[in-house]
Amino acid sequence: MKNDIKTEFQNRLSKIESVLKKYLPENANDAWKTESFGKLDGCITDEHMRNLIEPTGKLISLGGKRWRPLLLVLCSELVGRGKIDAYEITPLVEFAHNASLIHDDIEDCADTRRGQPAAHITFGIDTALNAGSWLYFQAATCIKNISGDEKTKNIFYELFLEELRRLHLGQAMDILWHRNPTMLPTEDEYRAMVRNKTGTLARLAVKAGVLAGGADREKADAAGKIAEDIGTGFQIIDDVINLTSGNPGKKRGDDIVEGKKSLPVIIHLSNANSENSSEKEKLAKLFEKAREEGIESSAVEEAISILEKSGSIDKAREIGNKLIEEKSKELVNLFGNADSDAAKLITGLFKMLRK
Repeated sequence: MKNDIKTEFQNRLSKIESVLKKYLPENANDAWKTESFGKLDGCITDEHMRNLIEPTGKLISLGGKRWRPLLLVLCSELVGRGKIDAYEITPLVEFAHNASLIHDDIEDCADTRRGQPAAHITFGIDTALNAGSWLYFQAATCIKNISGDEKTKNIFYELFLEELRRLHLGQAMDILWHRNPTMLPTEDEYRAMVRNKTGTLARLAVKAGVLAGGADREKADAAGKIAEDIGTGFQIIDDVINLTSGNPGKKRGDDIVEGKKSLPVIIHLSNANSENSSEKEKLAKLFEKAREEGIESSAVEEAISILEKSGSIDKAREIGNKLIEEKSKELVNLFGNADSDAAKLITGLFKMLRK
């Protein structure tokens, strides 16, 4: 490998940013308008498009790790025999991810995202909902520009739409549980929810990448199955961070306020054999109090303290790290070139994300 790993990543990330800006420019140019909307009535102006471009563009400009589009590109390199430009399809995962964040913040009543007011706080719920929905559709615009026949393009359309449907199924499961303080999913149900809500975009990134790299559908499906478990591992670690140091741009324990039944909560209650005990009722009351009083409520720290003392946070961290480590090795070994530069970069990416 000619450069160090951070330089290798930065070289690819610069190209990814250029593609993202191509499909979501700061100012709507004529070519972009035609590609995105087709022929429009002459009375439609840039002002009419601002409520689409500004909320979505602002969120994307705030950063984020960009690990999903980077993983897509690296998986294409891992296979290494395709004719499709992997960079060209990176909006599929990054736009879908950011669209889901806009909707997620509304559904969770979250006020901030990436250290700034959430889109619905800045622009209003109506504008944020509409812009987030539009960004899902805008993501697929890039498929028109990939090389290949209509059959090839249809494969990517089908893949993208199936993963979006799964993402919304996962979100539906999560909403069901956090709306009801006394409803507790099993660990299997939690993992199934996360494999869809969070894992689906990792699966989309890997499947799109290996298909762009020239692998067949069977190999892509196998890689996608591994990737959804890696995504699940990162969500578990995210749950842990929320209850310890706090996620970047968020406050420690806001999952408690939102009523999230994260893995540490599930482990704690399962270990307490608390289906009919006072432990479940105690946490339910703390969740309700936190929701009513907000992030500054004493119930937030009290709930976290209970989870810390029981060891459930440490146990969840152990599960998440193990899942990422094992499945990362499985992914790079799938194509028989674990010593390639691309394989080393994929492994390095997952190590960096765990820090």
